[in-house]
Parts: sequence; structure tokens; C-alpha cells
Amino acid sequence: MFGLSKVIDQIGQMKDLDSISKPLSDVVSKVTAPDAVKNALSGTWLGHQLHPMLTDLPIGAWSMASALDLTSRGTMPKASERLVGLGILTAVPAALSGASDWSESYGKEQRLGLVHALGNSVGTTLQVASWVSRKCGHHRTGTGLSLAGLAATMGASYLGGHLSFGMGVGVDHTAFQKTVTKWVDVAAENEVTEGQLLRVEANDVPVMLTRHKGQLRALSATCLHAGGPLNKGHIENDCVVCPWHGSRFRLTDGTPKRGPAAMPQPTWDINIVDGRVQVRSAA
Repeated sequence: MFGLSKVIDQIGQMKDLDSISKPLSDVVSKVTAPDAVKNALSGTWLGHQLHPMLTDLPIGAWSMASALDLTSRGTMPKASERLVGLGILTAVPAALSGASDWSESYGKEQRLGLVHALGNSVGTTLQVASWVSRKCGHHRTGTGLSLAGLAATMGASYLGGHLSFGMGVGVDHTAFQKTVTKWVDVAAENEVTEGQLLRVEANDVPVMLTRHKGQLRALSATCLHAGGPLNKGHIENDCVVCPWHGSRFRLTDGTPKRGPAAMPQPTWDINIVDGRVQVRSAA
């Protein structure tokens, strides 16, 4: 395991990959810029990141195809052929959602994401070759190609797991913030002006205060998508826009209105006492 970690660290340090990843991510960002596209691929409509869920479909199909190949002694060639084909079809939306998420990353994360995508591309290409071989009646060749493709995909999946669980890509960056149950005085009421985004702290938890259409609103100041500072963003219609990746959250309840964020931004209750603003975590 130590050796794998060292390899992953070396990949993250390979700045030469930036000459490929940067222009490619710019293209993907432009293609996925429309709200409907970004929301669909990010999983904003689902309330959860879409890509991890979609990856189970091709991996599961290809794993079962290889399992049939190795255990049925060639008695179920059509079944395994269909599973390979199903995996190829479901790999397309998985790749699209992954590309959308990857385009919002930087530095080490983007370099590792690029290698992750390349590994998956090799795996899918081998599965396509396997499906063609099976269609032509070369079941044994198809079996070998599927096994090689599955190996490439599993290697890429390891990198994907490291990105999620080792580097926190796609993880809710507010998940481990403490819950503040008692009212905490954070600012004078007249400090919060219309349209201003003010960062305050409630028991060491950063909170963004604003006044919108005369009403005070409070959301956690750390964007749950990638940790961006919402207080440095801006208000658009009834939402705050994250300055890092453009996620939009409704001020009233934190509902995500545009990806890449897919979950609600935590909100805070507000109380006014003697001209002072008090906040606590919303129930």
C-alpha cells in the first residue's frame, strides 16, 4: 500500500500533465457551463453527486461478464456479450458526469483525475474490442480482452477512490462542522447591509451573513462543494454564487440551484436582540 501511495503522489507532482489537463478542462467547462447541463451531470437534481453512483453500472456489468466467462466454461457466451455491451453503454453517462466534476478541479486533483480518466478510457476501449470479438465469434479472445479491460478499470477506480476518500474531492466540506445549538452573538445588526456578504464566526464555525430584500439570511460560509468562501461570492437573484466554481444556493434554505454542488448548503437561524445579530445552527 505504501508503494501505491508513493506512485499516486508522484502522479500528483507531474506538472507536465497540466499541458493536457488545462486546455481539456477548459473545453469541458465550456460544454458543461449551461445550468441544465451542469445540474444534470453534477447530480444537483438528485441531492447527491451523480458520478460515483453511475460508475457502479459499467463496473458491475463487466465484472459479471468476466465471472460468467470464467465459470460457465463457454456455455453462456451471449449473456456475457450482452453484459459487456451494457457496460459500454452505461460507461458513457458515467464518463460524462466524471468529466464535468473533473473540470472543476485543480493541481494535483486534476492531474490524478486525468490519469483516472485515461485508465477508464483504456478499460472501455478494451471492452469495445472484446464486444466486437465476441460478435465475430471469437469468445476466447473476447474473454481475454474483457479481463484486461476490467483490470484497467479497477486500477482507475483505485485512483478515483483516492480522490474521493484520500483527497476529499466531491465530499461535503461542511459535513464535520460542529453544530451550534445555543445563540451566539456575531455582529451588530447595522453592520449587515443590503447585498453585502459578511463573514462572521459562531463558535469557530464560519458563517456568511447577508441582507436580501430587507431580510437577514445566514448560510455556512464554507461552500460544501469544494470549500470555497461564499462570503467572497455575490448575490444573483435570490441565491449566493460561490466564487470558485459557480455553485448557486438559495438564500432562504440553502437549496442548490446550480451545480457542481449537489446538496443543500447549511443554513443558520437568526435572532435579533438589542440591535445585535445572534445565530445558531438551523434545526
